[in-house]
Amino acid sequence: MTTYVLVPGACHGGWCFDRLTGQLRAEGHRVLPLTLTGLSERQHLLHAGVNLETHIEDLVRFLETERVERAVLVGHSYGGMVLTGAADRRPELVDALVYLDAFVPESGESCWTLTDDRQREWYLSVGETGYAVPPLPFFDPRASAHPLASLLQTIRLDGDLSRFRRRDYVYAKVWDGGSPFEPTHRKLRDDPQWNVHELDSKHDLMRDAPDELLRILLAAG
Repeated sequence: MTTYVLVPGACHGGWCFDRLTGQLRAEGHRVLPLTLTGLSERQHLLHAGVNLETHIEDLVRFLETERVERAVLVGHSYGGMVLTGAADRRPELVDALVYLDAFVPESGESCWTLTDDRQREWYLSVGETGYAVPPLPFFDPRASAHPLASLLQTIRLDGDLSRFRRRDYVYAKVWDGGSPFEPTHRKLRDDPQWNVHELDSKHDLMRDAPDELLRILLAAG
């Protein structure tokens, strides 16, 4: 049995993994989806001080509370920032990392520095609060505003990802106007320490490429 911990992207909650959670559990695995502070059913906790550090701490505490050992951490989009930070902080709890069309930061980087101008424009479209990035119109109705500070704050890492048994990157090839993750994909695709998968899918891999994604996660475990 493998323990999978699933971390959603911006504006989403653990519910975005519902189908994947069910599929993995049907295979006999332990699956723990997480909703980060200030998002979805936890949106009542959103305030100007919620940042990347808050979300990394969310995941670290979650791993500890659930008594997770040798986890496969799975992060979608922004979730890649969170799982990288948590894995760096508690590497003894982590076995493998899977990034789903996600950011893979090095120390000193942020979503802001890693993304493109179109995404930066979205980040700055905060409403009257000045700190809440609204969900995009095509997102699931359950999506909620995302804390701007988490997208701007740089990550601080003490080690690198080579200490983990396996690292997978799943790249979604279908983006209108080009993928903000193309530079990350280009950097990793020829690295022998990474398993890079290219799927003919839009960014929401859980919805648009469920069968391929399931196979990748089962292999990672």
